[in-house]
Amino acid sequence: MTNRGEAIRRLLVAGGWWLVVAAGLAAQEPCTIPAGALGASRDLYCIELLTTGVADSARGTAQLDWPGGPFTVAVTAEGVHRWRVSLRLEGLPALQGPRAGYVAWAMPPSLAPVVRLGVAHAGLTRLGELAFDRFTVAVSAEPDTMATARAGPIVLIGESAGNRMRPADLYQFYLGSLVPRSEHAGHAGMADSMGWTGVPMYPGVDMLPSEMALRPLQRAWLPGAANAPNARPRQVLDLKGGDTLELTAGVVRRTIAGRAYTMFGFNGQYPGPLLRVRQAGRLVVRFHNRLPQPSSVHWHGLRLANASDGVPDVTQPAVPAGGDFTYTLRFPDAGIYWYHPHVREDIQQDLGLYGNIFVRDPAAAPPPVDREEFLILDDFLAGEDGAVPYGADQPTHAAMGRFGNIFLVNGEAGWRTRARQGDVIRYYLTNAANTRTFNISFGPDVRMKVVGSDLGNFTRQEWVQSVVIAPAERYVVDVVFDRAGSTPMVNRVHAIDHLYGRFFPRTDTLGLVQVTPPAVSRQPSATFDSLRTDDALAAVVARADQAPLRTLELRAVFTGLPFVSEQLMRIDSVFFNPVEWDGTMPGMNWSVTGAQAHWILRDPATGAENMDIHWRFAVGDLVRLRLVGVRDVLHGMQHPVHLHGQRFVVLAVDGIPNQNPVWKDTALLPAGGSLDLLVEFSNPGQWMLHCHIAEHLQAGMMTVFNVEAR
Repeated sequence: MTNRGEAIRRLLVAGGWWLVVAAGLAAQEPCTIPAGALGASRDLYCIELLTTGVADSARGTAQLDWPGGPFTVAVTAEGVHRWRVSLRLEGLPALQGPRAGYVAWAMPPSLAPVVRLGVAHAGLTRLGELAFDRFTVAVSAEPDTMATARAGPIVLIGESAGNRMRPADLYQFYLGSLVPRSEHAGHAGMADSMGWTGVPMYPGVDMLPSEMALRPLQRAWLPGAANAPNARPRQVLDLKGGDTLELTAGVVRRTIAGRAYTMFGFNGQYPGPLLRVRQAGRLVVRFHNRLPQPSSVHWHGLRLANASDGVPDVTQPAVPAGGDFTYTLRFPDAGIYWYHPHVREDIQQDLGLYGNIFVRDPAAAPPPVDREEFLILDDFLAGEDGAVPYGADQPTHAAMGRFGNIFLVNGEAGWRTRARQGDVIRYYLTNAANTRTFNISFGPDVRMKVVGSDLGNFTRQEWVQSVVIAPAERYVVDVVFDRAGSTPMVNRVHAIDHLYGRFFPRTDTLGLVQVTPPAVSRQPSATFDSLRTDDALAAVVARADQAPLRTLELRAVFTGLPFVSEQLMRIDSVFFNPVEWDGTMPGMNWSVTGAQAHWILRDPATGAENMDIHWRFAVGDLVRLRLVGVRDVLHGMQHPVHLHGQRFVVLAVDGIPNQNPVWKDTALLPAGGSLDLLVEFSNPGQWMLHCHIAEHLQAGMMTVFNVEAR
């Protein structure tokens, strides 16, 4: 037995088995499990179980599996990540007694609560679910496997990747406290002369002095305010087939949380007009660019003619300032869509250029709800001096994307609406934020079910506690308000303080639903309590095994970073949360530009990257596309991946089959994870595939594929 194993054994025999957790056993090698994780990072989602010396022959690994559900990232309503645990064990000695056996447990560093995962045995065991930010998995030898509390000795033990996070040591603090004259002082002084006014600190999270001195190495830019009209709330336009819409992008004045800003708007509105059209219809849009920079309009999710897709240098030239362009839209699929620019999305979309399109199936029955509402979620970054400027030539925030500190619903901070007690409201949610993934819920104990996503209905409606919605995704949820009073709509997540190596909860209220008692007693519609099914996708998914496989790796390379930024990112890279829920490293992230961050799509079969990937398909092809978030990068991120002009279903997350498919055009790939998509190529032309974090797109994470008519 090794000295380390003997020390662990003595701790356990002495009854102090919990000290193992504090002994720093998290420095594990990536483990290998044959089942599951097709392309996912074993280092992040697989735990090596170390023998404690009680049974030297014992070996094992614990795999953290996606537990299923309507979202590719599973969290609680509070924002804690959820996992289903699978064990693969060998070398377990036989135990004496009719009910003796091995039981798996999980517990956080505080050692409470202890969660019983289930009875374990040699080979593969699929166990229960856990929801901890950081935790230890242990396997004990129990005289009675039916017991609810551990009584026997720990045989195997291992720690999650999140346990590797530690506070920066004194040496790193010392380096971070310095502002070297050769780098940071000159860096900050030069950038300040280029128009930068600073970035707000994250509440309750410290930044090192050297991090606060960082500035982007380029000119700052904000739109001018000369003669800009005041923006007004969006209009709802009911359009018929063959109608023509005049759509103008221009500069507007907005008041957000009591402060005036110069922003952008479609037709002078926030958001842009909500377009309601019928399936199979046709619409002509005459776009007028009255911005101070080139622009275009992308009709996100529509399977329309390629020439109207709105991608400069692919389907059209960028529309110059003062120029015009005509788009012809068609609507083959019912669903919720949106439109936004495809030029400097990090600026133009962030300043308010977006709007929804709702395509209704004319043959469908009226929705069994009391009301429908269309909500676009967003955030906006402002400091003491007003809006934080953008990079004139390259995006800022190119590491993690531009997180805002003001939450917006339909362009308003502090959104308000009313409902009657017993009302069922169908919410069509769209995430227009540059980078933020939301975890949305409505107050405590409010019942909610998810019924649809980007392009249609889920195969099976599901009860959910919250909605995980990444940039560019859409979800349709039915919510019943059966209690009078004020019900908040909140975003609840667990963010990471990277400097001190800790998770902490963050709750932001996006708006309030004021629920009033009805004049007479009423109950929610009976249809709310039923979960409908839709088997329209069954025949498509059944063909998945015959579909050829293509793979894309999602990577990043950072060059020319300031010393402190690189060191902080190296500390951070010991663990990547599946989702970067909030911008807790604002100074470092802000200073990284698109010239320093190179976000990459790579075809491992050829080595080609980004726009050098030349995939070709034919109309009617069905292809299995595997997306792999590569772990060995300086800063790993989740990526909401969007395919233009086509539709797909998510087949699997980290190799775990998806039991509830829905047609989508955007799906969230967790950091270090993998997604299998079944893509239906139905629309000829040149189409783009890219990450929908605006700064990642601007920093290169895009490619174009060809779909040819047969």
